Amino acid sequence: MSDLHRPDIPPFPNAGQQATRTGPLRPGVRKREAWAWAMYDFANSGYTTVVITAVFNAWFVSGIAGGAPWATFAWTAALSVSYALILLSAPLLGAWADTHAGKKRLLAWTTLGCVLGTAGLALAGPGAVALALAFVVLSNFCFGTGENLIAAFLPELAEPDSLAKVSGWGWGLGYVGGLLSLGACLGYITWAKAQGESAAHFVPVCMLITAGLFALASLPTFALLRERVTPQPVAAGSAWSRVLDTLRHAKRYRDMRRFMLCIVFYQAGIQAVIALAAIYAEQAMGFSTADTIQLIFLVNITAALGALAFGRWQDRIGHVRAIALTLVGWIVMVLLAWSAQGPTPFWIAANIAGLCLGASQSAARALVGWLAPESRHGEFFGLWGLAVKLSSILGPLTYGAVTWLSGGDHRLAILATGSYFVIGLVLLAGVDAERGRRAALEG
Repeated sequence: MSDLHRPDIPPFPNAGQQATRTGPLRPGVRKREAWAWAMYDFANSGYTTVVITAVFNAWFVSGIAGGAPWATFAWTAALSVSYALILLSAPLLGAWADTHAGKKRLLAWTTLGCVLGTAGLALAGPGAVALALAFVVLSNFCFGTGENLIAAFLPELAEPDSLAKVSGWGWGLGYVGGLLSLGACLGYITWAKAQGESAAHFVPVCMLITAGLFALASLPTFALLRERVTPQPVAAGSAWSRVLDTLRHAKRYRDMRRFMLCIVFYQAGIQAVIALAAIYAEQAMGFSTADTIQLIFLVNITAALGALAFGRWQDRIGHVRAIALTLVGWIVMVLLAWSAQGPTPFWIAANIAGLCLGASQSAARALVGWLAPESRHGEFFGLWGLAVKLSSILGPLTYGAVTWLSGGDHRLAILATGSYFVIGLVLLAGVDAERGRRAALEG
């Protein structure tokens, strides 16, 4: 490896080397900086919780689109467009960030875009389908790109054998942030309904609350998080060449390649659950908006517990085994939700989903950090983002297409998307984390 491509951060210890340990954080990383990094998960989780999972998605189907047969498919199609844009841009933006020491600059722009796009959703009233979809595409593209960029800081902050623990800090704090945004929205909705206001009034205000909390809570990240890599003077077009080089030499990273394919499938199921949970609750289970928000509120608590607990267990039992356990949990959840005829089994299924969501998301980010070569953190996390966003197209579109073709059968749709967890579990069996780590250290 030439000096031109080596970030200015302490190297991962190889076998036979002695590293000075300062706990789970790398030398020179202070606890407040790790907290500032985790605060970005706290900040951006309100967007997914309120906009994508609990409030705006159901309002789009029932209010903006008037409950039209194509409404669920239109929602999933808009998300798919945003994910397709991320899919195309993520590896290139990651490579550019590596060569220009620009992760933090790009993160600032994507944060601004998501905040403004979320606020723009407040302008979309009943019938304003095109306007709503445009702001969904903008805000979700910026959210997903920022998610990739903040993840690329993880290997610079955490020791290699503590990646899951530190990742769990972020995911756990993220679910607390989601709870704060959702709780603020639930409080306002309760007050507005007592005043006789309808969803056409209180949903736009919830979008403004979510945007404001995202902007405010992200400030510690930009104040305290350091950009540790140094700019690398390379020729024009190098971002493309670095990505192509990674793809050409994929055989050197066979376990990363297989895990990326595994991510595409099992994340397809996860992304369908995230994007359509409120729609399923209302359309299949007959939940009201308030019931759905209370359900998602509790799910965020269990998700936070799952992220924090599994972050500790994963470093002990191994990355692959931990992810396998979460996939088994997802399969159980799908079967319970599909067969539920009353609220009790559905609440149980939803909380299993919460535990598995926090655990599987945190575990995957940690395993990518374990398998990523030292000089290509931004690039490989960009590839991770590419895999997740491809799954974000595949899962929700599958669900939307099944509901459209089946005349609104949401139970059939969740069963169909649940098959992706089974495929992911089969693919995961071929991932050797230690072999992949050796390839990363040699890269």
